[in-house]
Order: sequence, then C-alpha cells, then structure tokens
Amino acid sequence: MKYAFFPGCVLEGASKENYIATTAVAKILGIELVEIPGWTCCGASHLQDIDDLTSTAVNARNIALAEKMELPLLTVCNTCTLMLRKAKAKLDDGQKDKVNAILSKAGIAYRGSSEITHLLWAIIRDYGLERLKEKVKKPLTGLKVAAYYGCHILRPPAIMNFEDHANPESLENVIRAVGAEPVDFDFKLKCCGFHSTYTANEDMLKITGETCQSAVKAGADCIVTPCPLCQMSLDMNQPEGQAAVGYRQEMPVLHLAQLIGLALGLKPEDLALNMHIAGINQLKIKVS
Repeated sequence: MKYAFFPGCVLEGASKENYIATTAVAKILGIELVEIPGWTCCGASHLQDIDDLTSTAVNARNIALAEKMELPLLTVCNTCTLMLRKAKAKLDDGQKDKVNAILSKAGIAYRGSSEITHLLWAIIRDYGLERLKEKVKKPLTGLKVAAYYGCHILRPPAIMNFEDHANPESLENVIRAVGAEPVDFDFKLKCCGFHSTYTANEDMLKITGETCQSAVKAGADCIVTPCPLCQMSLDMNQPEGQAAVGYRQEMPVLHLAQLIGLALGLKPEDLALNMHIAGINQLKIKVS
C-alpha cells in the first residue's frame, strides 16, 4: 500500500501531533506515505468563495502532482479531502481543459488518474478492518469512545460518497476493531465550528462546549475524530467552551491515528498526546 501523501497546512503546523501519529501508525501497518513534493494549501473551504476557478486550479495542481507519482492521493484532513474531491468533480465534469490551460504555464496537467482518499477510508476499504485487528497488540478494552465525524467528511454526500451521510458507521467500526466500545452521542454529525472561529467566535465556543458535554453525558472516556481541524477546535477551545455552557468535566479529543496507535502498542508520547490540552492525564490512566 503506497500513497501520495498530502499533509496539508494543519498537519505541517498547528496539528503536528497528527502528523507524528499518522506517520508512526502507517509505518507499523506497512502503509507507505510519500509526501507530495511542492504541495500547496487546499484553500481550506474559503478560497472558492473568493475565486472558484483559482480554487479549482490550485487543487488540480495538487492532484496532478500525485498523478506524476502515479499514486492515489491520501490526506488525513476532512476539509482537504473535501476541497480536493470538489475540484476533481469539477474537472471531470468539463473544467479540465480550462484549468489545464492555467496549469500549462507551470508545465503540469491534470489527467484524472489519481483517486482522492482519506486515512479513515483507506484503513477500511484498502487495508481492511480484519487486517487491522491482527495488528492490535494492546486492545483498548473498556475504553468508551464517542465517534465524532464533523461535517466535511460526510457532506455533500454526492462529492464525499463513502458511506451514508446521515447514518455513518466507519468510525464506530474502527473503534470496535481496536477493541474499544463506541458510544453514540447527539453531536456526532454536527459541525465543530472551526471555520467560524473569527466570524462567530461565541457560537463556536458554545458548539465546543455542547459537543464535549454531549460526549460526557453519553458516558464516553474520549472523543475520536478523523479531522485535525475538529480535534484542534474541540481540544484547544475546551476551557472557553466549558465556561460557555457551564460544565467542568474535561473530555480528551483524539485524532484517529492516535487511537489506532494506542491499540498498536505505541506509547502516548510516541503519538504526541502530550501536545493536547484537555483531559489527557485521565485518558492515560484508562489506556495504561
């Protein structure tokens, strides 16, 4: 298994712990991640509001770089996945020649040969849950995990198209595969509010508090998400989120790769869990 790896801006900077965990887990599983040379930001769901053609061209270039490697493109960010797949859909629906005229100035062209996938999807569809179970060295028995999808990995369904956007099961299936127990909670399909941080900060903080409080009420020991933006928002904004809704109990929020890594026998330090803000000490007690 080999992929052209698109880390995106968040993994390179603010969510470095996810990069550390993803590459560590991939190594154990035998998944080869080859970082795309010269990749650029996907536009983070905002660029298309200013210039849709530029947004499409930027991501066409990223995909074309993966095509030069003759590999499928894999990312671990929900928003990057959405932006890349939206661009691919537009290119394959008639915009390829127009965009390639722009890309030709850089001596590159989009062909449409590389699939765009996410780590969560690749674990399930390409690697296989049974194979993952065979790699588990330390089953997370007794750990209750709230699966938090966020919005960009599910919607719009016509673009993402991996599973039922209203009743997804992929995260729960991975949680079971590593020996933990998935718990249902009311906010699992809701937006984390990350992209509203500067425009509606108070609303975003309330969403953070309500999401974590919902997981607490459901009896979860932690939340796991496949999106670094969701993880970052729910983790770093917890103190303010707690104040916004009037509760005090911390809720650890893990990246998908970190949860898998713990079950593979990696130590919390190997997965950079020490870089998190909320509830990590109580989680370490649960998984030790």
